[in-house]
Amino acid sequence: MNADRDDFEKRLDALKARVASAQREEAKEPDRTRGVAGMAQAFRLSSEFIAGILVGAGLGWAIDYFAGTGPWGLIIFLLLGFGAGILNVLRATDPAYVDKFGLGPDRQPEHTTDGADAASNERRK
Repeated sequence: MNADRDDFEKRLDALKARVASAQREEAKEPDRTRGVAGMAQAFRLSSEFIAGILVGAGLGWAIDYFAGTGPWGLIIFLLLGFGAGILNVLRATDPAYVDKFGLGPDRQPEHTTDGADAASNERRK
């Protein structure tokens, strides 16, 4: 009986040593997912910014084309698109804006029985 217990203790100690060794090896390796997540966020933010500028420029060009106002519609709406792009980037990166509606990176809206989420029900009150 004691021999079985001693054998078990030896195997348990060996397993603990292997786990500790594996954890040390894992800690030595750089976290590659952090770089990928940062790149994904950079692409998202840059596309938000560029989309705002392109939409503004497109609207300005269309107004100039149909109204014959020269470059003024393009210039004004390009500047408005630039401002909208900056606002979109600020909204996407501001944690206070994200938390205002109860949507953190690891949280989803709580749905109620009427199909609306809890945040919209709070805004209705």
